[in-house]
Amino acid sequence: MSDAASAELQSIRDYIRYAVSRFTAAGLHFGHGSANAWDEAVYLTLHTLALPLDRLEPFLDARLLGHEREALLDIYRRRCQERLPAAYLTGEAWLGEHRFYVDERVIVPRSFIAELLDEQLAPWVADPGAIAAVLDLCTGSGCLAILAALAFPEAEVDAVDVSPDALAVAGRNIADYQLDDRVHPVQSDAFAQLQGKRYDLIIANPPYVDAASVAALPPEYRHEPALALGSGEDGLDFTRRILREARKHLHAEGLLVVEIGHNRATLEAAFPELPFIWLDTAAGGQFVFLLHAADLPD
Repeated sequence: MSDAASAELQSIRDYIRYAVSRFTAAGLHFGHGSANAWDEAVYLTLHTLALPLDRLEPFLDARLLGHEREALLDIYRRRCQERLPAAYLTGEAWLGEHRFYVDERVIVPRSFIAELLDEQLAPWVADPGAIAAVLDLCTGSGCLAILAALAFPEAEVDAVDVSPDALAVAGRNIADYQLDDRVHPVQSDAFAQLQGKRYDLIIANPPYVDAASVAALPPEYRHEPALALGSGEDGLDFTRRILREARKHLHAEGLLVVEIGHNRATLEAAFPELPFIWLDTAAGGQFVFLLHAADLPD
């Protein structure tokens, strides 16, 4: 993929076209920040060349130095041969305008809760300044815990994960955002190490992939920690645990916000007594639910 291509390709435009062709021919799967081969090729090219990610046009016809061509061909090769998600190749993932460090110790951040936090969970949170304690379950890279701290400037945030490796990544991101004084990594299997603690808000993007879907995952997803993906036969094992235990960790007026993927129908069938409120996101209103503390089981 290197010598012949390097002799023929000259401009950034040439390399992006080449990458799109290679990615398409390799049958890559996209879903970790890019939706198609073009977007992924543009991102990897701009990142590798240390160019602004939001300014392609001025650089399209720029000619490349030899070492730049080699770097591009190498990252394209790794994407095709190793089937690594782009985020693991670049060491970064984005949620909106927010950048987070990632590696294979954590799932690549992607959550509809992020956009809800950008809106400070309006209208369900009437006064963001009154949110004093937040819990982020299954924090992974710490991205949602950090976004919660930014959304609710008076809040102390517990960033909980069972994986010490994930918490090491979360700690790096927390330090990058200079939030060490308000965001606290906690190693815990769900609520196990949180006895006696109560929160105004609990958010969670837990594992929710059902067994059949886990078995059919494309190679890109198999590089992610399995613990962060599958959750039993129907994908709801961890969500059941949250629903069973959350009330005793919420203040009386507290809120629970959980992402559950494509499991809305299964969840509603399993808990017909719960008055789920489905929150609108850019992808629709079936992926994230909200419950008031008073509506949760004792």
